[in-house]
Amino acid sequence: MGGRAEPLSPLSRWYIYAIHGYFCEVMFTATWAFVAERDWKFQGVTSVWALFIYGTSSLVLERMYLLLRGRCPLLSRCLCYTLWIYLWEFATGYLLRRFDACPWDYSHFRYHLMGLVTLEYALFWFLGSLVLEKLIIGNTLRLRLEGPSPTAAPAGRFAPRKDA
Repeated sequence: MGGRAEPLSPLSRWYIYAIHGYFCEVMFTATWAFVAERDWKFQGVTSVWALFIYGTSSLVLERMYLLLRGRCPLLSRCLCYTLWIYLWEFATGYLLRRFDACPWDYSHFRYHLMGLVTLEYALFWFLGSLVLEKLIIGNTLRLRLEGPSPTAAPAGRFAPRKDA
């Protein structure tokens, strides 16, 4: 050990955020189906597009967090995050719909815009952004990877043999 600890790269953080969003969507859709329809299969659904959507959006939210912390109270930040989430969901949904690839349709909700976003989810997005800031972004930004020590010899199966 003894190498220098480096923050995670943007790509590594994007990956963590993408997987977190993907997992949350599967759990949310499974829970929603259970509550709304008593579906005991508890099967969540999502789309591979969710990885890009959540990973990229969360990197933007990370940047917003870094810019707003210390300047805005938590609830104001979460309101800003929620507004961003709605804008991002609408924009990505609009683009995906152009290719007949949008995996969601909120047309059956009362307060929707073009079926791409719905106000009925505002509280979920608000609470999700709170969890994202406090648990996911905060902890992800603290993660460090320790690089090899500059004087450390390679170890393991592929290390050069001393008698060679």
